[in-house]
Amino acid sequence: MSSSYFKIIGKNPLHGTIVPQGNKNEALPLLGALLLWDGEVLLRNVPRISDVLKLMEVLQAIGVKIEEGNEPGSFLFQKLGPIQSTLPYQLCSQLRGAVTLAGPILARTGRVFLPKPGGDKIGRRRMDTHLLALEALGAKIEVFPDGYEIKADRLVGADILLDETSVTATENAVMAATFAEGTTHIRNAASEPHVQGLCRFLVAAGAQIEGIGTNFLTITGVRSLSSPNGRLEHRIGSDYLEVGSFISLAAVTGGEVLIRDVQLEDIRMIRLVYSRLGIEVRPVEGGILVPPDQKMEIIPDYHGATPKIDDAPWPGFPADMTSVALVTATQCRGTVLIHEKLFESRLFFTDNIISMGAQIILCDPHRAVVIGPSRLYGSRVASPDIRAGMAMIIAALCAEGQSEIHNIVQIDRGFESIDTRLQSLGAQIQRISG
Repeated sequence: MSSSYFKIIGKNPLHGTIVPQGNKNEALPLLGALLLWDGEVLLRNVPRISDVLKLMEVLQAIGVKIEEGNEPGSFLFQKLGPIQSTLPYQLCSQLRGAVTLAGPILARTGRVFLPKPGGDKIGRRRMDTHLLALEALGAKIEVFPDGYEIKADRLVGADILLDETSVTATENAVMAATFAEGTTHIRNAASEPHVQGLCRFLVAAGAQIEGIGTNFLTITGVRSLSSPNGRLEHRIGSDYLEVGSFISLAAVTGGEVLIRDVQLEDIRMIRLVYSRLGIEVRPVEGGILVPPDQKMEIIPDYHGATPKIDDAPWPGFPADMTSVALVTATQCRGTVLIHEKLFESRLFFTDNIISMGAQIILCDPHRAVVIGPSRLYGSRVASPDIRAGMAMIIAALCAEGQSEIHNIVQIDRGFESIDTRLQSLGAQIQRISG
């Protein structure tokens, strides 16, 4: 494993223009969805991050030809023949995104062996919702120590109520139901922008999906997907989680940053939560502007009660923004409760921020009280996961002195060349090769 790290010198306001990468959480299921298609698929705005590149390696291992396109971030995909139904263990164990291959491979071959997926160490990430949804469509599942064998002679439409609003389970169920006989209803479905992007891709390929953007999806099964010229093109949307991170970076450093290629609808809740921290953004043509001189003051609830930032399924505040919101709150005047409802280990990274001088009380694995503003000081920390890594970068860039962030392989999993892109805004961040 790489021992490279980021060396960061803080207290430099960021200025300039930046474009967010393509949505990681849309790119990963699309790599599974293209297995349902027999022609060429051209994906644009693909983020060149390690999770996506590793999943491309998995596709190549099971029989997909991949070529880089003519424009940056574009890739051309074509199946070379029948898909292998056993996924390579070594590659799949390194990333969570491999789970979204289960639905499409099952739909195409009638069998898939899914190794236990890897990914962030933020707590237990159950597979039950995926397996129960596929089981409802007619699959038989056998559990092994190293993974799951999923078989189905045929898939049949069903009325499915997901036991949690899982993004990837919704995506797996949609892809499997695309080739199921009859009609499938998915209730309590996730409706995040990346789920909508996947559904729009499938509809463009000939799938019949109704209710896109809602929690109730109806899929009428088809025998195959096709287009008039045998080729499908799709542009991945911008990563609204990265947009939220850039807003925070500009605000806590006191800079002025123009963020382009922003879908305002995707960041409505992020903007609402930031407004309660005294951070405002200004929509402009082609993006949003984060102006300098933010209030950075936490607005209490009525009667002066301590406000709360908590995550929720879409259109609620994204769970993946919780770490960033916590660090941002350390630079705002007032007190706020951060409530991370999904993962019991995500907030453990706060020890690193406390070591930098933040006033944070970790109440339990899911709740932390932040009292600000705190003067942060440079420190040596290590990133446990993708989102905590970005939060640590934010903390380091507003801290006094020099910081080192280690285990940046986690950050590279989700953010493309984040060091060079932030350097373009004036950030003093340097990748030191180990």
